[in-house]
Amino acid sequence: MSETAKQGHPKGLYFLFFTEMWERFSYYGMRAIFILFMTKILLMKDAEASEIYGSYTGLVYLTPLLGGYLCDKFLGNRRSIMIGGLLMAIGQFFMFLSATTGANGGVALMWLGLTAIIIGNGFFKPNISTMVGQLYPTNDRRIDSAFTIFYMGINLGAFFSPLVCGSMDFKWGFLAACIGMFMSLIFFALFQKKFLVSEEGKEIGLPVKQLDLKNILYIIGSIGIVFFMLNFKQLFSTDTDVIGYFIYGSMVVMPLIILTDKSLTSIERNRILVIFILAFFVIFFWGAFEQAGASLTLFADRQTNRNLFGWEMPASYFQSVNPLAVILLAPIMSIIWGFLYKRNAEPSSPKKMALGLALVALGYGVIAIAVKGLGMDEKVSMWWLIGLYIIHSIGELCLSPIGLSMVSKLAPLRLSSLLMGTWFLANAAANKFAGTLSSLIPPSPEAGSTAPLVYPSFLGFQITNLYEFFMLFIIMTGVAAGILFILSSWLQKMMQEDHKEEIDLSVENR
Repeated sequence: MSETAKQGHPKGLYFLFFTEMWERFSYYGMRAIFILFMTKILLMKDAEASEIYGSYTGLVYLTPLLGGYLCDKFLGNRRSIMIGGLLMAIGQFFMFLSATTGANGGVALMWLGLTAIIIGNGFFKPNISTMVGQLYPTNDRRIDSAFTIFYMGINLGAFFSPLVCGSMDFKWGFLAACIGMFMSLIFFALFQKKFLVSEEGKEIGLPVKQLDLKNILYIIGSIGIVFFMLNFKQLFSTDTDVIGYFIYGSMVVMPLIILTDKSLTSIERNRILVIFILAFFVIFFWGAFEQAGASLTLFADRQTNRNLFGWEMPASYFQSVNPLAVILLAPIMSIIWGFLYKRNAEPSSPKKMALGLALVALGYGVIAIAVKGLGMDEKVSMWWLIGLYIIHSIGELCLSPIGLSMVSKLAPLRLSSLLMGTWFLANAAANKFAGTLSSLIPPSPEAGSTAPLVYPSFLGFQITNLYEFFMLFIIMTGVAAGILFILSSWLQKMMQEDHKEEIDLSVENR
């Protein structure tokens, strides 16, 4: 093999790059307009729409645990990706039908669409990333740069999709997301055999195993459970949040089960405890960060001046700021960390995470200044919101690349899959928490309505304006950052490892 071939990347990497780019185009395009669709077309209240948003995104990060298991046991990587892609495309089409139908009948179609997308994501997301690593021999030095290229595809899809889907009517936006998913699916189906091979020419990926009736029933049952959980409130006319209980309950039970394992050594138990402590703080980070698709989109739509040279920018466009900032700033952050590492001054993993939390608090501080004293019929300059997203993106680059890398380094080999699943569970809890926090945004008066506004309360404090709402995030993430910074030396000692870190263009939560 020539030197150029050794240093270059296989064509399969770029094949997976485009497959994932179109899938993320579909996901982020739908996400950019989802909460506005619920409030404007399905006529839901902000709080109800926010809770649905949180339940949806929470389950999106939970189902890869199930999808990964079914892939390993029965389906194999390729079939899992095909099933997942098809389900997500069908789900996006149901969202298109929901938007076409409107408030009368649209809600039922929305539930069908969300269920298909959630289950499909569970099959697709863990397998496409796994196949990137399978393109290379074990310990190949090109793997790190391969994932950097791969994550560039994720960010490109996340950047362009709000610009495309947000510029259309809701139904056409969902149809564009559906077409994007079909592009990914068709591209994968046509060229997988040609490009998904090792350098020796062998097909990569786990093979398909026998799928008997019992396992088919498992898959159908999984779909039924997700649909039931999403529709629990409507079916039983109750306010009980069964999805929240399930996700948050799992976050309590899993650590207790793992930490009480008598086979753990003291060092192993300490390292696992570090994983759980940092996972707890990550919930606050992503809970505040993921307001981008929820309350911050409502704020962009209602109280942000989006006029640019006589043209009103769609509210969804602001969700393109983050992936663009990640693409542009990640190389700079990499240089900074490398500079500090060479001088033995690079922060430890816990300190980087604390810095990420502090930057999220700073971002909300910027927007809080803008809205202080703002009347309900007044709007702020779009540059305040853009500034928030840029600061949050820097915080994301401090925290995001650490998580999965840290789990892989600290987890005992026999528990690595379980602990990786627990980390994803923390991301699911964070997204569910984001929906709960978004539901606290103060209501806007409806046109022609004389009914008094009912303001939300949090821990006994009533939130009556946007300044108080954003202060909630400043206090929450600021306090979390301070506590984590205080604990960082102790946590680093328990980790019992050198803290050399790498940064790429990834956003692990994408």
